[in-house]
Amino acid sequence: MQEKPLPPPDIPRPPSDTPRSPDRPPSQASPAAQASPGRARAPAAAEGEAAVRPGAPEVPREVLRPALELYLDAHAHPELSGAERRTADLLAARLEASGCEVTRGVGGGHGLVGVLRNGPGPTVMLRTELDALPVTERTGLAYASTVPGVMHACGHDLHLAAVAGAVAELARTRSAWRGTVLVAGQPAEETLTGARQMLADGLYERFGTPHAVLAQHTSPAPAGTLAHAAEFRTPLMAAGAAVDVTLYGRGGHAGTPHLTVDPVLTAAATVLRLQSVVSRETAPDEQAVLTVGGLRAGGPGNVIPETAELSLCVRASSERAVDRMTDAALRIVRAECAASGCPRDPDFTVSARSPALLTDAAATAAVRRAHEELFGPQRVGDSGRLNATEDFAWFGTEGVATVYWLLGVTGVRQWRGARDGGPPVPPNHAPEFAPDVRTALPTGIMAMASAARRLLDPEGSVS
Repeated sequence: MQEKPLPPPDIPRPPSDTPRSPDRPPSQASPAAQASPGRARAPAAAEGEAAVRPGAPEVPREVLRPALELYLDAHAHPELSGAERRTADLLAARLEASGCEVTRGVGGGHGLVGVLRNGPGPTVMLRTELDALPVTERTGLAYASTVPGVMHACGHDLHLAAVAGAVAELARTRSAWRGTVLVAGQPAEETLTGARQMLADGLYERFGTPHAVLAQHTSPAPAGTLAHAAEFRTPLMAAGAAVDVTLYGRGGHAGTPHLTVDPVLTAAATVLRLQSVVSRETAPDEQAVLTVGGLRAGGPGNVIPETAELSLCVRASSERAVDRMTDAALRIVRAECAASGCPRDPDFTVSARSPALLTDAAATAAVRRAHEELFGPQRVGDSGRLNATEDFAWFGTEGVATVYWLLGVTGVRQWRGARDGGPPVPPNHAPEFAPDVRTALPTGIMAMASAARRLLDPEGSVS
């Protein structure tokens, strides 16, 4: 398709009404407060009255401008999981411009690895995702998606640009660190398959096992704030499973339903019954979710179809709980098919799995200190457990430390409007999701660069 020209990039500057620094760290422990500030207590970063400007350092123009151009381009031309060829090309070009050796096709798809060497020392890997979502954008941005029905609604474009900018900053400041920086451009995160594919293709065997792997993720908290795991005995992110179900009926005429077995009715009954897995089979104090994200069946109203398909999302605080919930879902699907008299058993496939994300205590503490020193402790807060899930956890194998933090992206006007009773802040995966790139991108670049430098510093690294 013909690509819509992008507006000329404008170097972001902190807006005059950037959220003021609070008297206490931003309270990002509540996912509800992050997702809907207009309906919950706002983080202190948006409430504080101290007239202090953000503590983020200025990003050099030669680092920020290419990162911004990458962000605008990737946002306008999103690609779905498994089809990220163009996005991988964009990242590869930026990494090569920073002096990285780039290897393509890692994982059998569009995964890539960049290597930036700077003498002997530890190895740290920076991970970013490449894929977008099947969501129709409704942001009204000048650089909105040009691909119908596809959008960077989860911030992977911002992660991409921040990592590229961080590598450029690390290449510019080689005297401040030593060792090796790996960059994993991971495809197919949204399908929870890309990380395992890269590892199965010998990621660590081919490029070296890192001492630590770093990643950050956009959050609908105020732009310019960061949030780390509050404690390390419970996961920061949930374990998860994606399940695909096909129900088989007997098609026919809508006017003679007695001659058919209607899979749409079976699917509807199944959707309702599945709600009992959490409400009646899961302890009230256990954080768990079972969502039916897709129900596809039929066409014209006068035709009863032969099949119906369900797409399930299971999230829980442990893999054991995910197994229990998945087994319960299978039991319910089979029972509803039997109750309907379906002519054959359903197909029930767990298409993807991801373990819970437990961040490394020592490495996270070191990175958090670096962030507090750089941005000020008032802009670095805690995150409680999240029901989001990530295949990033797979990179924490073979004793590799994982460090993962949340990057606030909501502009101050939007946050204050929601706080004062206006529309709630659009969360990740919403058609209106639009990071405040002026503040979020420079923060993301320096958050990632400072984290890597701290772990690559001989005196600050984690063994």
